[in-house]
Amino acid sequence: MRIAQIKLISSLSYRSIFRVPVNCWLIGAFMILIIIALGSSYLSNLHHQHNVNHYSEEVRDRWENNPDKHPHRMAHYGYVAFRTKHPLSFFDNGIDSYLGNAVFLEAHRQNSVNFSQASLSTGLMKFGALSAGLLLQLLLPLLIFFWGYASISGEREKGVLKLFLTQGAHWQEIILGKTLGLFLGSLTVVFPAFILTFILLLLYPHHLSLPSIAPSFSCLTLCYLAYLFIVSFLAVWVSAKSASSKTSLIKLIGCWLFFTLIIPKISQVAGQFLYPTPSKIEFDTLVEQELLKQGDSHNPDDPHFKALKDSLLLAHGVSSTKELPFNYSGYLMKEGEKLSTETYRKHKAELISLYQKQSKVVHYTAMLNPYIAIKNISMVLSGTDFGSYQVFNEAAENYRYNLAQTMNDLQIEHISNTVKSSADKNAVISQQYWIDFPKFQHNFLSVKEMIKSIKWSIGALMMWLIILMLATVYFSKNLKAI
Repeated sequence: MRIAQIKLISSLSYRSIFRVPVNCWLIGAFMILIIIALGSSYLSNLHHQHNVNHYSEEVRDRWENNPDKHPHRMAHYGYVAFRTKHPLSFFDNGIDSYLGNAVFLEAHRQNSVNFSQASLSTGLMKFGALSAGLLLQLLLPLLIFFWGYASISGEREKGVLKLFLTQGAHWQEIILGKTLGLFLGSLTVVFPAFILTFILLLLYPHHLSLPSIAPSFSCLTLCYLAYLFIVSFLAVWVSAKSASSKTSLIKLIGCWLFFTLIIPKISQVAGQFLYPTPSKIEFDTLVEQELLKQGDSHNPDDPHFKALKDSLLLAHGVSSTKELPFNYSGYLMKEGEKLSTETYRKHKAELISLYQKQSKVVHYTAMLNPYIAIKNISMVLSGTDFGSYQVFNEAAENYRYNLAQTMNDLQIEHISNTVKSSADKNAVISQQYWIDFPKFQHNFLSVKEMIKSIKWSIGALMMWLIILMLATVYFSKNLKAI
């Protein structure tokens, strides 16, 4: 293939887009939508982060200003953890709007993460939040198909294509040149979108350094470019294989519906059918039933904990729990917390495994559907996928367990067995212990972890590029000029 011929054809194809006034209006409207999407998401994230900072400080102040009291009362007083959004989440909302943002952490109980944006909004949220990622994934390909449906079939109908070929142009050069022309046309939308995203990213108040975000932003940009090149290639190839422009347009609209609506829905239903998950009530019931079998630390006659008491008395050579060198109630609470947490985490791990298997069914279809591939890549790199949410969930559960067990350790160490109730003056400890307990923090997935989770989707985009290139080389000989 000759580079000069490809450049000439791509230049002609690119300029033909802007010779049609309606295309300029469409690009302008698209850019307005991009600015609105980025601006509204950015302001929403700023508001969210302001609330997180404000209420996190308020929760911390109230925690530290609790008076001297029994440590187990502090374990039940609890703590509230707030989810911080990823700095790039304003680019692609992903499933972020449907995930909770705050969770109450207390002893003996794992509460759900609540207060999602969807739960606090109108029913319109079910149609999805407007984001730059959604526009580039869903609507820009439709615009490219509109530009490219007649890229070759239209010239075949006008007789121009025959002139190209008789003057020495090769089919591979025409297809690649037309593809580059469409791709360059899409860049008039993509480049401003990513430039604006980068500027907003620099202005966003977050604790991550730019070097730690730059790799994910760069990877996100490259993957979108690859996706749009695939879409441009597909538009030209379908146009070349179609007998008329009308047929080409129908095929491309069919492809768009197939990729964006049919395959995603079928794959989701298939995942849920192959790996069904229990409802929240069923999950809670399973955990509760296993906990009842293990024993109740609050019941002095429970067989498991009665045997534990007898072994402790025997090991320390005493006849009563009051004679033990540590607080027996605190020891029971610590053992009960350990057992209940192990049971909950076991069932939670099984549930998460089912969710991951459901997701894999969808992700595997990326080999058939580049839309699924870029959607997955975009959500992961923007920190708005389920995996990023799980990082917060795990951090909150670890903090809850650490809080409960720290309070139990303080009870074991500082509270005497002779105290009659938690209201006793000898059953309180200094509030300095609350001040010394660390603040809640959670980190985002590292770039390495993000890349690992999207390697299948990146591979799918590369496979699509290779297949389209090979199709151009090996099947272009059968294309017709008239």
